[in-house]
Amino acid sequence: MGLGVRAAPFTYVAHALAVAAAVMVLVWAIHFRGGLAIEATNKNLIFNVHPVLMLIGYIIIGSEGNNKNVFRPLAHEQNFQFSNISFIFGSYNGIQVRLTTNYHEELDWFSKWIFGLVTFFFPGAAPNLRKSLLPWHILFGLFVYILALANAELGFLEKLTFLESSGLDKYGTEAFLVNFTALIVVLFGASVMVAAIAPARLEEPQGYAPIPEN
Repeated sequence: MGLGVRAAPFTYVAHALAVAAAVMVLVWAIHFRGGLAIEATNKNLIFNVHPVLMLIGYIIIGSEGNNKNVFRPLAHEQNFQFSNISFIFGSYNGIQVRLTTNYHEELDWFSKWIFGLVTFFFPGAAPNLRKSLLPWHILFGLFVYILALANAELGFLEKLTFLESSGLDKYGTEAFLVNFTALIVVLFGASVMVAAIAPARLEEPQGYAPIPEN
């Protein structure tokens, strides 16, 4: 049974939410947390790079690989390459400040990327095999994507809990910003999921025939 909706509207919503989430995480890192730095004596500035890279590079850019409007093998592959690079730099940044990173999720993501690269891009499997593996590729990809979203939500929760235990006002502006950023990311992920599984265009029900005009 189909969803009965087209992918395009949810794609537009996902892009709008992606812009909102990117702006909000940048405002949080730069305005409230003091800025971004690759190397600095203040470890907090180094940490600020982590949520920016992981959200914009890993989640948002990675989500573009699920966009039906740009879904071409090369574009799909390049999106996930950039996403993996962002995760590597974000993880290295987290190691610098002794941040615990969920490598199990990245291992799933990376193994899926290798599987898709070898099967669908280069050297490429036989057409019949690719056709039979495509639904599983999509299903596993969406599963790993859900894990990435859950990991991002846990990251927001962990950081906000740490800040509040250090004296941050629970009902202050920064706390509300982080909470709403996490909410926007959830809505963004939901929009991406619907856009990924919804058809590009609606098809008429089986057996349907238009009424002939006299």
